[in-house]
Order: sequence, then structure tokens, then C-alpha cells
Amino acid sequence: MSAGGQAGAGVAGGDAASAGPPPRGAQLLSALFYGTCSFLLVLVNKALLTTYRFPSPMILGIGQMAATIMILYVSKLNKIIHFPDFDKKIPVKLFPLPLLYVGNHISGLSSTSKLSSDLAFNLEGYIFVFLNDIFTAANGVYTKQKMDPKELGKYGVLFYNACFMIVPTLVLSASTGDLRQATEFNQWKNVLFLIQFLLSCFLGFLLMYSTVLCSHYNSPLTTAVVGAIKNVSVAYIGMLVGGDYIFSVLNFVGLNICMAGGLRYSFLTLSSQFKPKPLADEESIPPDLKG
Repeated sequence: MSAGGQAGAGVAGGDAASAGPPPRGAQLLSALFYGTCSFLLVLVNKALLTTYRFPSPMILGIGQMAATIMILYVSKLNKIIHFPDFDKKIPVKLFPLPLLYVGNHISGLSSTSKLSSDLAFNLEGYIFVFLNDIFTAANGVYTKQKMDPKELGKYGVLFYNACFMIVPTLVLSASTGDLRQATEFNQWKNVLFLIQFLLSCFLGFLLMYSTVLCSHYNSPLTTAVVGAIKNVSVAYIGMLVGGDYIFSVLNFVGLNICMAGGLRYSFLTLSSQFKPKPLADEESIPPDLKG
């Protein structure tokens, strides 16, 4: 085989390798990172919305968007990360991701504030949970589609998502009285509350980033299932730690079915990732490349 042919084969092999599946370690670690961030954020938000009785899930979401914008913008100014500058084509490239993003955000925070750890039936709370599941699944699918490195990349998706939705969400919170309730809240001078509020904003950024990473390295279904396992895990902790769990056969069996299904899917996904890849068919290899 000629040197030119060997060089061409090498380039083709390199392209194929670069276009291959993501590393198994990255798939597992990104899913664990997403699950951990999501789990910690729910615990902090639960403390803010139920223990301190902070009245505005929407303002909490706005704080998380603001933290995302500031962290990414400062990182770009210091050339730590890169994403494209704004142009008029970016809203078209992103749509409908910003709407799904804010819907996922607000429905998740609202469900956390409406449902207590006793898991007693709350129609409004379960509607928010159902909406959050829909937004989470749709957000995962569209995030994976919009993360083309040649376009916005993962940092651009995060930054412009937050930029486009923070002002409409602020206007909505003002029109619904949410902003007024937040400004009149009597715990703003409480240092412990402020620390947890700022921690929630930072964890909100980490959750958005980990969601993008998990969607990049795994399927959207994997991201959704990890989120579901996290929700059930929080419920289990509420049974043991909260002290206000009221046992019910129906919701206890339902929780265990949900957890078993999520763990089974995770096990099957990981098993398929660690199976040895089949070797190329020897008959399809040209004679001059054998031996």
C-alpha cells in the first residue's frame, strides 16, 4: 500500500475515532455529577421553601439564572471558557429551549414547595411534578440537539438560555405579586438564610451545567431517569429524617416501584456500555490492510 494511501487511512481512522461514542468514564461521571447536584439542590431548596417558608420559588429561580449569567460571563472575560457573542440568529437557534428551560425550573421549584415529606396527596403539587417530568424530558432532548460545538456549544446554550428568560421571569414574578412577597420576606437579615439562598443560586448553576454534560455524554432518557431516581431518593430521606412521614401502603409501594424501575434501567444502560465492542468483520477488511 502507498504512503499516501496509508496516510489517508490514518486520517480516516482518526476521524472515525473522533466521531465515535463518548468515553465510558465520562458517561458515568456526568450522570453521577448531575444526580448529586440535583439531589443537593432539592435539599437546599426544601429548607428554603418549607423550613424558612420563603414565599417565592420564582425569585429563587431568578437568582439561579443570575448566578449562571455572572459565572459564565466572568469566565468568558477571563478566557477560561468560550462561547459566541450575541447575534440576531441566536434566538432562532435556541428556540424552544429557553421556554422549556424556565418551565423546568419553575415547575421543579414549585413542586418542591407544594409537596411535604409526608407525601400526602396534594393535587397542585402533583400537577407541578407531572409538568416538571415533561419539561425535564423535553429539555434533555432539545439540549442535546442544540449543543453543536460549531454553533453555541454547551456554555453558549447555558448563557443565552438564562439571558433570554431572566427578564420575562422577573416581569412575570412582578405581575403575580411574587416579587413583592419576596421583598417583604422577614428573613433577609438572617445570615443562615442568606448563606443557603446563595448556595441554592450556585447549585442552580451547577445543576444546569451538569444537565448539559449529562445530556451531552448520555441519552436524554438517561438524564430523565437519573432525575427520577433522585426524586425518589429525596422521598426516602424524608421518611427517615423529616419525622413527619405518614405511612401509606399505596405511596410506599409506588415509591419502591419507581426506584426499582430507575435502578433497573441504570443497570441495563451501564451493562450495555461496558460490553466489549464487536470487532470489525474480517471479510470487509481489504487484503492489503490484513496482517
